[in-house]
Amino acid sequence: MVLCQGGEAAAAVSAAGEKEPEVPLSQEDGAGLGQPQLCPEPAVEEAGVEEPRVCGPCSGLSWPCCRKAPGAKKVTSCPGVGLFYTVLSAFLFSVASLFLKKIEDMHAVEVSAFRCIFQMAFVLPGLIYYKTGFLGPKGKRIFLFFRGFFGSSAMVLLYYAFQSMPLADATVLTFSSPVFTSLLAWIFLKEKYSIWDLLFTLFAIAGVVLIARPPFLFGSKIAGIEGNYTDRLKGTIAAITSAFSTSLTFVILRKVGKSVHYFLSIWYYSVIGFTGCAITLFLMNEWSLPYCGKDRVLLVSIGILGLGGQIFLTKALQKEKAGPVAIMKTMDVVFAFILQILFLNRLPTWWTVGGALCVIASSSGTAIRKWHQSSKKAKQNEI
Repeated sequence: MVLCQGGEAAAAVSAAGEKEPEVPLSQEDGAGLGQPQLCPEPAVEEAGVEEPRVCGPCSGLSWPCCRKAPGAKKVTSCPGVGLFYTVLSAFLFSVASLFLKKIEDMHAVEVSAFRCIFQMAFVLPGLIYYKTGFLGPKGKRIFLFFRGFFGSSAMVLLYYAFQSMPLADATVLTFSSPVFTSLLAWIFLKEKYSIWDLLFTLFAIAGVVLIARPPFLFGSKIAGIEGNYTDRLKGTIAAITSAFSTSLTFVILRKVGKSVHYFLSIWYYSVIGFTGCAITLFLMNEWSLPYCGKDRVLLVSIGILGLGGQIFLTKALQKEKAGPVAIMKTMDVVFAFILQILFLNRLPTWWTVGGALCVIASSSGTAIRKWHQSSKKAKQNEI
């Protein structure tokens, strides 16, 4: 997680790509809002071209006067606010992961079930308000089902990884998802897969090997391993599978496109996730409320922090392009290292630091390349 806490970032990207609703002309032009609009340049007037030079705030005043209209205020956007939202989202997700490490005697599946309940409670009013329905378009329901299945599976596997291995290690491993996304998009969506993508994939694999440190490469006696190596290996497999499931979620959402509201996407994720967790807990006979009051507080806090992280990530993608957001999202790893040192008294090994650098370089390189390609394509379309 982390990235995306089990595929939630994909829903946020979908939210950022939603087509804004059309507004009446008077509102669109800024009438009554005290916001000056673009007016013809003086050169147009000198050329003798007659064009209407009227804007809302001036109530009909000609061009030079509109800038001096009484009450006109220039609204400026705060630079970097989208990146600030990304950092805040990363911090909230990291604290939620820390709280998960602090919970005792609760299975990862049970924590995931409570997380899904929080998301359903949040999304349900939005579905009613936007009148999206609960099933979605007929041709998209199968994609929404698999989006919910893979997204919720990624969340459960991620939580299991957090409980089975160090916080920073599990966080780093989830950042291999952009590499999986490029590979799966090449297979299923016929997107281009270049030599750069292959290089980033090799970097990610190197990072995973440095973090997992398999005995057949590093020997049977591995220094710096927290707890039982078997549990750590299970956590590593869970984290990588979580990243792969998140990548499948991204590919499915690309396939669906903008035809489905992002609230509906999160709804499928929450409902299918809760249903799967409830069935699993029933079969495992693990369903039980926390006995300790501290665990109950931590459980509620995980739901609130996860929801807050999702909201700020969505707002970040609405304010900033996906490329810079994806790069700034690597702050998840930084926060994970800091929280692990301060609150879990666990210093990361140099192997973990090296693996983290490889994985971050891989994910950042993939994000920068995709960002460059999309910007280049946008410029070509303008021409």
